Amino acid sequence: MKYIQAILFYFLYIIATVSIATACILARVFGRDVAWKVGYLWSMVGNFLLKLIYGIKVVIEGKENIPDEPCVIVANHQSTWETATLPVVLPPFAWILKKELMYIPFFGWALYALDAIPIVRSNTRDALRQVNEKGTAQLKSGRCVVIFPEGTRRPVGQPGTYKPGAVVLAKKAGVAILPIAHNAGACWPKDSWFKHKGTITLRVLPPISAEDVQEKKRNDILAECETRIVSACKEIGG
Repeated sequence: MKYIQAILFYFLYIIATVSIATACILARVFGRDVAWKVGYLWSMVGNFLLKLIYGIKVVIEGKENIPDEPCVIVANHQSTWETATLPVVLPPFAWILKKELMYIPFFGWALYALDAIPIVRSNTRDALRQVNEKGTAQLKSGRCVVIFPEGTRRPVGQPGTYKPGAVVLAKKAGVAILPIAHNAGACWPKDSWFKHKGTITLRVLPPISAEDVQEKKRNDILAECETRIVSACKEIGG
């Protein structure tokens, strides 16, 4: 049964990805906001297929914590799910992501149309420069910036080392930091074709204000983000 589910899910998901990505690329002619609204459909379709085929439910908590102003958003990284679903939860934003993703046909091209910020993770100095320059530009244009501080997907219960890029960007741009926790890996594990019935909970935590970001030391803010996200993950089963 799990093989049939996987084949059906990915068959429909790939069709949806190619179709919506193509529409997103074409919509970019009419502006970034129009392209974003089209790309939003990918998130909706993905969650619909998860519920239809696997019975996976999605619960969103804490949306009232999302600031009205652009901010830097940090989230744990366990799955493909959060990459696909954050657009449903958050106002328009730009991803910070590894450059290799931009080479994926249709999907990567759509990310380019949505002004994602690619970095080469092996070149730390250049990556940080790209994050600061392009991330600040996005924030000043009214968009949030999403960073996965662990850098890569991690198994449930095994958080990685949090890198300081998000804090450096927030300090430079003078904005708040919004931590987000989820347990997506429990239902959609990394490096697996198979998914498990259950409930994915995404919790938006209270932001660290722009004032606190400026006043506190970088490492203290980073430790606070990590502690709060890891603690919330344990509470929701991630």
